Amino acid sequence: MAGAGGGCNDVQWCFSQVKGAIDDDVAEADIISTVEFNHSGELLATGDKGGRVVIFQQEPESKNQPQCRGEYNVYSTFQSHEPEFDYLKSLEIEEKINKIRWLPQKNAAQFLLSTNDKTIKLWKISERDKRPEGYNLKEEDGRYRDPNTVTTLRVPVFRPMDLMVEASPRRVFANAHTYHINSISVNSDCETYLSADDLRINLWNLEITDRSFNIVDIKPTNMEELTEVITAAEFHPNQCNTFVYSSSKGTIRLCDMRASALCDQHSKMFEEPEDPNNRSFFSEIISSISDVKFSHSGRYMMTRDYLSVKIWDLNMETRPVETYQVHEYLRSKLCSLYENDCIFDKFECCWNGSDSVVMTGSYNNFFRMFDRGYRQDVTLEASRENSKPRSVLKPRKVCTGGKRKKDEISVDSLDFNKKILHTAWHPLDNIIAVATTNNLYIFQDKLN
Repeated sequence: MAGAGGGCNDVQWCFSQVKGAIDDDVAEADIISTVEFNHSGELLATGDKGGRVVIFQQEPESKNQPQCRGEYNVYSTFQSHEPEFDYLKSLEIEEKINKIRWLPQKNAAQFLLSTNDKTIKLWKISERDKRPEGYNLKEEDGRYRDPNTVTTLRVPVFRPMDLMVEASPRRVFANAHTYHINSISVNSDCETYLSADDLRINLWNLEITDRSFNIVDIKPTNMEELTEVITAAEFHPNQCNTFVYSSSKGTIRLCDMRASALCDQHSKMFEEPEDPNNRSFFSEIISSISDVKFSHSGRYMMTRDYLSVKIWDLNMETRPVETYQVHEYLRSKLCSLYENDCIFDKFECCWNGSDSVVMTGSYNNFFRMFDRGYRQDVTLEASRENSKPRSVLKPRKVCTGGKRKKDEISVDSLDFNKKILHTAWHPLDNIIAVATTNNLYIFQDKLN
């Protein structure tokens, strides 16, 4: 598989770390709901259903072992969202973190956006390794002195202290979404970002919390005429006027904010005609797009539906330039997947740093990689059974019928409760983060 730098045809992935408890009884609050590297890859953030954000920092490489990359260790943990109650609608607003997006770093501090169903927050993560001492009007424990008792003046000084990482909320963007937020995306101008729910997309300025601009509104006058919902949205990586949003009907619309203030009229619509041979009761459900991601170059975009990953050239709307089957063997199982609600699972997808490989998750804690240049694919597994340090991951194969070989697993043996919905790829290196239910696995390519 080609790596973040590209060019290599046979990258061997090996186990690096696993984070999270081993217990079989998983608390609902500990289930990971989003994973995101920052722009340098030094920090890796996860959000969970309990409203917490955990940030891991990559340790510097060891001089004694230059071939060993630094491990990721906990850098900061904070409660981003709390459960709330909407008294007007008698609805509980859960604390689950739907998305995290890092802002490009401009100074020593890091900033990230996190959102639950209704409220987006801008967090500042900063370090402190010095503290002021020697106040004139304050004791060292913080109590104020009586000014009349001060007889001498001294100059306060900074003294070294143990490193402390502080997470503080700098902005709260609330009350702008009637429906559940499914996406946030920071614009390349670094001043604005978008947030999307089922029927509307809003444009925000990072400095202004009390108003946003509605740029897409697909809500019909009569809700009985509703035929589709917005499933994901993202800004173009280097054209600040362009964004795309995907729908539950399998279409992707590209909009240009220069054309009009309200982008209900798209500039381009990407849609693949349905193959009549594959038409079934489930066609509409499995064609719904669960994720859309621009390539780093901005030339392509990738979409994930239930059974496949598609790569689209922004210059060609009629059909994708590449289609990769993620788990085609499940097409015969759609009926039982519908009954257990797995057919509605929302799998995400990601690009490697050079846009040469794409990755997405599947069931049984399998995840798939597709090498675009060599047209090769591989299935790997995130499992504690092969979690010895630097142990190489063996490719897995699913047997769809006939005689099962020794290393293959039967479709009927797949565990649909074990699923990988969230994955992330280091922007500069062959390091990947894969979230199983409550565990975060980190894999890297084997350096000789």
